[in-house]
Amino acid sequence: MSAMRCGFVAVVGRPNVGKSTLINAVMGTKISIVTAKPQTTRHRILAVHTTDEAQIVFVDTPGLHRKAAKAMNRMMNRTAASALADADLVLFVTEAGRWTDEDGDVLRRLQATSAPVVAVLNKIDLVRPREKLLEAIAAIAERHTFADILPLSAKKHDNLDTVLTLIPKYLPESPQLFPDDMRTDRSVEFQAAEVIREKLTLSLHQEVPYGLTVQIESFETEDGRTTIGAIIWVERDSQKGIVVGKGGSVLKRVGKAARLELKAQLGRPVHLELWVKVKDNWADSEKDLLRLGYESP
Repeated sequence: MSAMRCGFVAVVGRPNVGKSTLINAVMGTKISIVTAKPQTTRHRILAVHTTDEAQIVFVDTPGLHRKAAKAMNRMMNRTAASALADADLVLFVTEAGRWTDEDGDVLRRLQATSAPVVAVLNKIDLVRPREKLLEAIAAIAERHTFADILPLSAKKHDNLDTVLTLIPKYLPESPQLFPDDMRTDRSVEFQAAEVIREKLTLSLHQEVPYGLTVQIESFETEDGRTTIGAIIWVERDSQKGIVVGKGGSVLKRVGKAARLELKAQLGRPVHLELWVKVKDNWADSEKDLLRLGYESP
């Protein structure tokens, strides 16, 4: 019988290449929230995949991005960089057939890492005609000597099995770090806050989603029912009106969508109370960020 392998796999790339979608697809459950907007992932989130032969600890990271104008963006970049330092293997996620300057920035960071790097060409379902996929594989092979190149579609679950087959051979022989039944290191309170933020991001447009965060005030379960109280923090008074909506319409829509998803996740009825409050420029204050649950590696 082969020895148990266990290690950390950092999933990195520029914003919006499908890092969280990939992890959720491989895990078969929602670990990280997903929207089409960049910077949806703001935290380092562990997703633990355990089999008889291996325990793969995926590290979902914020997208590494150039414009780090605010303290939150700089903190997110540091969070992603620190995940690289601890990794046994790096999955460098890009879009098949599309290369940007930000992809180049991430690759330059990876050249300093000692861990093997696997290039993941995501969104192959969008490559037309399929012959262009061979060109995309050849193009990325010329950019760096990768340990492997893996084309897949996280959204369509195409070639996902290969990810779980490939990774263990790069991990060290080691006993498990986490219990068999553990799927993530994040609490249900954290996940509730993220679900609410996801629904807000999907409902709001332009810059508002980047200026808000969600803080859980209370989380209580009694008589088979969970009551959650959450504050939605925005940076300016003008954003508060947008988040609430005319006659409270936006907040009601967001609250309903979040409540239904949390009910499904928790397996019991959920009562959700939301309040919108203003904290001037919280996203540019390290002190406020730490108070709101953001990590500073």
